[in-house]
Amino acid sequence: MTETNVSSAISSATASAPEPAKETKDRILDAAESLFIANGFQATSLRRITAMAGVNLAAVNYHFQSKEQLIMAVMMRKLDPVNRQRLTLLDGFEAASGSRPPSLENVLVAFLQPITDHQAAGVDLGSFPVLMGRLYSEPGGLFQKLFSIAFAPVAKRFKDAITRALPGSDPLDILWGMHLTVGAMAHYLARPPVLTLLAGRDAAPAHDPVESLDRLVAYMAGGFRALVSRKADSL
Repeated sequence: MTETNVSSAISSATASAPEPAKETKDRILDAAESLFIANGFQATSLRRITAMAGVNLAAVNYHFQSKEQLIMAVMMRKLDPVNRQRLTLLDGFEAASGSRPPSLENVLVAFLQPITDHQAAGVDLGSFPVLMGRLYSEPGGLFQKLFSIAFAPVAKRFKDAITRALPGSDPLDILWGMHLTVGAMAHYLARPPVLTLLAGRDAAPAHDPVESLDRLVAYMAGGFRALVSRKADSL
């Protein structure tokens, strides 16, 4: 075979070779994320996803097996780096505190900083707030399934850390505090429309990651301590 023929054969093989699996998978995830944001999970068909991604249905079935698994993969792509950064920060605070548990404020910083200052933390939230809002309101129990897969182990780690930071507290008060903390975090993620609505005719405050984190931590730490101390105050 001549050098020209060899070059032609290599070019032909390269042109006809299937695209890398990662590229195909990412195209599917990107298309699904875009359509889920626009239309919701239930209203988005696999046919529309494959059309936008430029793949066939077999590719979706190969990479994700089902639409529900595809939804989970879209969400986990956003949640995984957030949760990893949370645990890294908590590990650092625990190591720095030595034999003593980290303060409640430091535990809350570890939980919230990847959300409030995700760029500094190396986390790209992108459409995370909109996706979480969609998931929370979607019928079919998707939020509960995702929570059990993605968030439950992280929630337990932080529940244990908060319990150590507030020794002698009622476990039910800790659970309520975490429940309300997650709610406040979700409200923060929806901050542009909510703050604009609450500001009325006044201009909504500009987003400052450092100030936002400080306000959230102060608010949530105060809430935890109020729950823990209310029974003692009533005696």
